[in-house]
Amino acid sequence: MSTAADLTTATVRRAADAPSLLSEADLPPARHFVDGTFVEPSTDRVIDVVDPCTEDVIARILEGTTEDVDRAVAAAVAARAGWARLVPKERSELLHAIADRLAEHTDPLSRLESANTGKPLAVSTDDVGQAIDTFRFMAGAVRATTTLAAGDYAENHLSVILREPLGVIGVVTPWNYPLLMAVWKIAPILAAGNTLVLKPSEQTPLTTLKFAELVADLLPAGVLNVVNGYGPTVGARLAEHPDVNMIALTGSVASGRAVARAAADTLKRVHLELGGKAPVVIFPDADLAAAASALRVAGFWNSGQECGAACRVLVHESVAEQFVEQLVGEVRALVVGVPQAGEDVEVGPMVSKAHFDRVTGYLERAKEEGVRAATGGGAIDGPGYFVAPTVLVDVPEGAEAAREEIFGPVITVETFTDEAEAVRRANDVPLGLSASVWTENARRSHDIAARLDFGTVWVNSHLVLASEVPWGGFKGSGYGRDLSVYALDDYSRTKHVMHNHER
Repeated sequence: MSTAADLTTATVRRAADAPSLLSEADLPPARHFVDGTFVEPSTDRVIDVVDPCTEDVIARILEGTTEDVDRAVAAAVAARAGWARLVPKERSELLHAIADRLAEHTDPLSRLESANTGKPLAVSTDDVGQAIDTFRFMAGAVRATTTLAAGDYAENHLSVILREPLGVIGVVTPWNYPLLMAVWKIAPILAAGNTLVLKPSEQTPLTTLKFAELVADLLPAGVLNVVNGYGPTVGARLAEHPDVNMIALTGSVASGRAVARAAADTLKRVHLELGGKAPVVIFPDADLAAAASALRVAGFWNSGQECGAACRVLVHESVAEQFVEQLVGEVRALVVGVPQAGEDVEVGPMVSKAHFDRVTGYLERAKEEGVRAATGGGAIDGPGYFVAPTVLVDVPEGAEAAREEIFGPVITVETFTDEAEAVRRANDVPLGLSASVWTENARRSHDIAARLDFGTVWVNSHLVLASEVPWGGFKGSGYGRDLSVYALDDYSRTKHVMHNHER
């Protein structure tokens, strides 16, 4: 496999004269949200919130303690019974009201998300739109739940299946989709009749706090609570707290293990949506131009900081050179820039200096191992945590870059010789969140999709999501499902009531 080396230098489109994304009024209160209001903290320690495009501090939030968590959990416990007693129609109407409120504030929420994460505005606006749709879907789904029909399954005994809320849910959300991942948890948790305490990422808390500010007058006090802070303190306390009935986390595999261990002592339920290393299996009969075009989005959406990203190509050796040429052409055309630099900006920075160092470290080690960058391959000069969109080729089987989740704007390309090898190598990673198959052969597409050990498998597309269908993984990618009616199932419990009616 060969392609001309990338002799160009990637640049960041900046907007020196553009106005700031934010005004002071756009920022939320930098405190914890407990029992329906923003409260005074138990400590005056603060956490800097950094704009990854400029490396400037844009806000300082108060750092949470175990005492703050305990106060929030007590508020959620107190609100639990009243919220659970609401009939589905009442909860549904409140969820629709939340969706309406988000829709009214799409612009400031999008700007706030981009300022905090560096996302292109197109990505942030899409996040807000998906958040609105998630609330609308759950508002409808909660009014149409199904279960086993009541009936006599033992002679003279009528069985009735009830679906009940779990109680108080602890939630830990990640930095890559701060608002959307919060909503993927909040909407089904509230729809199912639970209350919750949520810890946003300490790096990207602003839209979650803004969400709490926007809906404070819509929800009863204590139903939704937000405590800022670090995972080893706030997240760990939520996972171990005896009054928390379930802990739900979207995050890294290491965070998932820590939460599951902490939850074990109280035997609470655990819901984990963890990392991914999505293989993209391209057969000789695939539409190579369509695949390359799709990967321009699916591999670099949200700057590759996406657990379902199309980051690991396995292409048949007979078409590998042709495909790489097309993919590299697409990737070189990506527009890298700050959010203010135009609606056509497609790739922003890494979220933090630590993550920037992590991603560039993978690229440096890949180069040392003989893996070649057909385009990109390193950092972009200037302020901000920007990494050039990268395609790595000459990637041997088992290479670190092809097995571990880089979580940046990087696609690796490997080749295979036959179907059996393609399936074996696609499955030979510890994560199992998503994958895609590219072929015009319908029989092959059904067969290969069934043999791939991933929670979502796309055929001739990648990273297409809908509120009606579940999202979640296998293996090291965790368990539990977001979106769809399956999320409602995860955040509720079944009770069997049997009546003896013999006369």
